[in-house]
Amino acid sequence: MTATTSPVLSPNRISAPGERFRAARRQTMQLSKPLTPEDMMVQSCAEASPAKWHLAHTTWFFESFVLREFLPDYRVFHADFAWLFNSYYESFSAFPEKRLRSSFSRPGLDEILRYREHVDAAMERLFEQEPEAEALRRIELGANHEEQHQELLLTDILNAFYTNPLKPKYRDQGSGVRGQKNREQGSEGAREPLTPLGFQQFEGGLRAAGHAGGGFCFDNELPRHRVWLEPHALAVRLVTCGEYAEFMADGGYRKPEFWLSAGWDAVKHNGWRAPLYWSHEGGDRRECEWTVFTLRGELPLKELAATPVSQVSFYEADAYARWAGRRLPTEFEWEAAVEGQPIEGNLLDSGNLTPVPATDLVQNEDGAKYQNQETTKHYGDCWVWTSSAYLGYPGFHPLDGTLGEYNGKFMSGQMVLRGGSCVTPARHIRASYRNFFAPETRWQFSGIRLAKQQVAGVRFQESVDRSAHSEPITDT
Repeated sequence: MTATTSPVLSPNRISAPGERFRAARRQTMQLSKPLTPEDMMVQSCAEASPAKWHLAHTTWFFESFVLREFLPDYRVFHADFAWLFNSYYESFSAFPEKRLRSSFSRPGLDEILRYREHVDAAMERLFEQEPEAEALRRIELGANHEEQHQELLLTDILNAFYTNPLKPKYRDQGSGVRGQKNREQGSEGAREPLTPLGFQQFEGGLRAAGHAGGGFCFDNELPRHRVWLEPHALAVRLVTCGEYAEFMADGGYRKPEFWLSAGWDAVKHNGWRAPLYWSHEGGDRRECEWTVFTLRGELPLKELAATPVSQVSFYEADAYARWAGRRLPTEFEWEAAVEGQPIEGNLLDSGNLTPVPATDLVQNEDGAKYQNQETTKHYGDCWVWTSSAYLGYPGFHPLDGTLGEYNGKFMSGQMVLRGGSCVTPARHIRASYRNFFAPETRWQFSGIRLAKQQVAGVRFQESVDRSAHSEPITDT
């Protein structure tokens, strides 16, 4: 399925269910075009799934929860697909162990593509019949589900290519808004300057959290409720690779005093010494010898010093924050800071497919190619680990029936992440969106935004300064 076309569609917001469905389906296929059939079979870590499975499972969702219930006389494509491509819906059917997905050499890719065509054609027949309200709600849920799997497809193929000794590229360096900027300025590969880290102050108080209405949301974003926030400040950008390298150079992975107990156990058990896709050659681990593997291939760390650090676990994010004399934000501090802001930043629609410096130009949700990230601050690049456990809001109620298993049953042992990443579709993210992963998870585009407490009416006193860079205070 190799091709050279752009991997992303126009980022314009799409509202009508039929249009949203078609856009999501096209986007998945475009993201798959750079992959060979062999690429699409790889399952390189326990958390990942093969790309071929993503193509089938997203199709299974529409067949299982929309067509079988709302299209009269619909004929399933293959009776065994009902359980073969089920992910975790226990009340729907049995399903194979996740770790076995790469062993599904059959059905072949051609049959999976026919499956998608079969379901897409049936969905068009359903749209012609003016679907009832519940069908439309499930279609919108299915489109958002497919957008989640678009991000997973890219994170999974990044891990697959990282484990390949040839270290293949998913995309070339020259595509995307960052590549366009570099071509125009003649600066491809140039080292970006590091923007000093500032903090924006917030007074706190009684705030509303959760989805406010006016569009789609998942059940875990409801109900809207009140939370109390103490005065605090959030960093105006994410922690960079260069800053994280200072933590490593200072022995961050060798000092248990910075780590939660379970985090220190993970460091020892897994042999962590750097973020997931960082590698080095030779015995001396100086910064210039480290490389970082990305969807655009392996790059020298020295060229990425000003880009946000990514593929770190919650434990690593928390340890860095402690080392820096800071903390991680709560999910409600993040949401309160972002609510009402436009959805702009280095998201999938920019075509960068990797975090970029805060000074880089990125696309916004309306397709403008030259939006300076320094004015956007909170969306994109990396999902931000928060200090909040993933729990239901007061009065939370999952969806009825089998779809109630979508989110609610995972509300144990997970941490909340906010803000989207460089592979999150812009139309998919919002201020109330709650992502969640186990604290040891590293294969996602997950990064670090620092926070600190504020005494009401008093400017911050800097008690710890781990960085050579000044930290000007930005008042709001």
